[in-house]
Amino acid sequence: MKPVKVGICGLGTVGGGTFNVLERNAAEIARRAGRGIEVAQIAARHENPRCNTGDTPITADIFEVANNPEIDIVVELIGGYTLARELVLKAIENGKHVVTANKALIAVHGNEIFAKAREKGVIVAFEASVAGGIPVIKAIREGLAGNQINWLAGIINGTGNFILTEMREKGRAFEDVLKQAQELGYAEADPTFDVEGIDAAHKLTILASIAFGVPLQFDKAYTEGISRLTTADVNYAEALGYRIKHLGVARSTASGIELRVHPTLIPADRLIANVNGVMNAVMVNGDAVGSTLYYGAGAGMEPTASAVVADLVDVARALTTDPNNRVPHLAFQPDSLSAHPILPIGACESAYYLRIQAKDHPGVLAQVATILSERGINIESIMQKEAEVHDGLVPVILVTHRVVEQRIDDAIAALESLSDVVGSVVRIRVEQLN
Repeated sequence: MKPVKVGICGLGTVGGGTFNVLERNAAEIARRAGRGIEVAQIAARHENPRCNTGDTPITADIFEVANNPEIDIVVELIGGYTLARELVLKAIENGKHVVTANKALIAVHGNEIFAKAREKGVIVAFEASVAGGIPVIKAIREGLAGNQINWLAGIINGTGNFILTEMREKGRAFEDVLKQAQELGYAEADPTFDVEGIDAAHKLTILASIAFGVPLQFDKAYTEGISRLTTADVNYAEALGYRIKHLGVARSTASGIELRVHPTLIPADRLIANVNGVMNAVMVNGDAVGSTLYYGAGAGMEPTASAVVADLVDVARALTTDPNNRVPHLAFQPDSLSAHPILPIGACESAYYLRIQAKDHPGVLAQVATILSERGINIESIMQKEAEVHDGLVPVILVTHRVVEQRIDDAIAALESLSDVVGSVVRIRVEQLN
């Protein structure tokens, strides 16, 4: 059978890895796909010393690949929003299938791209856009197709997970670990996307759409970073039996869908709480299957290339399939997507860790308990670190039961107005994931 011709746009870390895997595993890939998959052209501004492209034609113009009549599948690995969007839409317009690892592109422009792909009868595959080499999109979209998904929660940014692991295991400050992460190449010179939750929110937006059958709505995702976390809170969490992870949480409720990324206390005995370093993991809870966990490398040259090549194999298998009988981009048939709303963070429900710096006066705990009780907030556990009194202040740490966030906002405002409370109340959400 005639081989499938692929054009790779972008020969950086993932592009180079994709080329290497396609070359090294060509025979195995052909056995799986039913035909060969060959790189017919590459668009790159620079050669990648980690891959030998041989006599494969290389151009500096990505649109030359999109317009090449020999190319069946365009692989978009240039990243970003603008140029990548133009490339993908041009490839689709020319009747070419697309494989991408670009989570930002899919989260922000995916609705437009998928609509255009349906119009032209082509496939847009994006497994590599979430959690690197972990096939979590395929697992939710196909493996769990018989389930109603209740919730999912994921460590889906390796940089943030590396920082929190170092803070917990070695007692290091956030700024110190971030600098090391940049030196190791885990974090960019501008680490905002990683440490402030934007990268994770891109990925969570995609997972939530596939899990709940709603359009992509990145602009409604709540994001909170880890830059304000202290080793004190990491240690207090440990003493209470929790680990702090930068978690993406999506949950379907009767009133809407929670879509939020933030630091989260998780019980230390949960498997996902023990995912350390730069590794990723996603938990998915379905009504039939219960909870499942997907773990592995969330980034890297060949782990991400593994997902890109898997998409190429899927597209090769589906080339002769009637477009109406292919797996839908967002798991559900496009005319069956739900209008279930994304909830604002104030309407989301969670348990909470609160740390209060209080003056060492009698009756402070009673005042705190009264404020919480008046707002229907129950306390699960409380810890007063009297041995750590400094400058007349004592840390009071408590964990609440689950409650709507707006009540916690009101309680924190009341707590901070007390004369015996100094500074801001630290609030971190708590998820049991059971």
